[in-house]
Amino acid sequence: MAKFASIYEKPSPHISLPDWHAKQWQLRQSSGVQRSEACQLRDSSRSVRLETAARTKWDTDINNDRLADRVTELSRWRNDLEDLMQQLLLEIRLLSDEKSNTEREIETMIHLLQVVSECISTRDRRKRTELTYDETDIQLKKELCLIADIQDALTKRVQTAREKLNTLDSIKFDLDMDIEDKNETIKIDKENLVLDRTCANISYKPTLPISEKTRPITYATWLERCHRVQMLIDDKLSDSYSFREATRVMREHAWNDVRAQQDATDYTLRKRIYQTQKARNELDWQKLKVWEEMETLKKEITRLEGALVSKMDVMKCAQTRLENRTHRPGYELCKDEVETGLWGEVLQLKQTEKDLTGAIESAKASYNGLESLLTRIEHDLDDKQHSLNVDVMCLDSRAILKTGDRARLPGETDRNIVLTRMEEEIPLES
Repeated sequence: MAKFASIYEKPSPHISLPDWHAKQWQLRQSSGVQRSEACQLRDSSRSVRLETAARTKWDTDINNDRLADRVTELSRWRNDLEDLMQQLLLEIRLLSDEKSNTEREIETMIHLLQVVSECISTRDRRKRTELTYDETDIQLKKELCLIADIQDALTKRVQTAREKLNTLDSIKFDLDMDIEDKNETIKIDKENLVLDRTCANISYKPTLPISEKTRPITYATWLERCHRVQMLIDDKLSDSYSFREATRVMREHAWNDVRAQQDATDYTLRKRIYQTQKARNELDWQKLKVWEEMETLKKEITRLEGALVSKMDVMKCAQTRLENRTHRPGYELCKDEVETGLWGEVLQLKQTEKDLTGAIESAKASYNGLESLLTRIEHDLDDKQHSLNVDVMCLDSRAILKTGDRARLPGETDRNIVLTRMEEEIPLES
């Protein structure tokens, strides 16, 4: 009878030896393929890693260079704009000073207008025959019109200067904003330039769509705007400089015209004073001669009246003789030589009285005429003296217009020395 032994086996099915060998071969084949693919993957991954690292490094370096170049370009533009800002500020200050100088010139012209108007009003106080439209009146009114025209032209210049100052202030504001924008951009780009992968303030940013307001302009548009701003400021500075120079030249020409007209007016005023003085002196001489003639005529009238009075007694005597001879008696009442002589004497005395009376009347009429003439001369002298005082007053009131080298000297001798250039010829007083 057979004996039985216990066998402990897994309940799973067993494979055969050929299947085992086949599985081993399959594993070797799969392992080789997997290793080959892994090796290829490692090689390609390393290539990708090295290539991306190099690309990343070069992209970062290139962008750093671009940022540095951009910072340099922005700094150059900022420096150029700051230089333009300094020129603009200087031009604004110079134009403002020029405007202030022009306004002071306008105030001076107003004062000149007042002085000339006062001279015209003062000369209108002349009396009667002295109130004439002489050359001085023409020059004064010409000076008045000249100063008024200059004042109007300077006023228009001041208005134009205000407009140009407003334009420059507007440009200054825009330029200041542009410089601030460039400073802010330089600050941002410098901060970006120092950023790297090791910085703590870097993070992922959400990618947002660019709106119409934040859409960047092209570099060509930006560069064109920078050049346009630079050209605009250069043009405005050049225009302002030309305007300032033209205004200064205009003020100088205006003052030259005013000084020339003032000299012409003063010359005619001095000439009129000389003519008035000459006429007054002539009238003084005429007054003296008329007065002397009146005194002589007055004495002659006295002598004529004395002669007429003396003839009255002679007439009385002759007529008394004739009356007495009418009482002759009889044939003695004859017309003898005595009668004829007495009648001749009476007729001659009557003619003499008539001649003397006519002479007295003529002399008195002439005396009255001379007296009337003397009155007219005295009135004319008063008018001329008043006119002379008025013209001298005008000349003195215009002395305030002379300043600097044109100021009036304290004495006529000093003035003549300067006019004749005799300073070096006259020895100094010890």
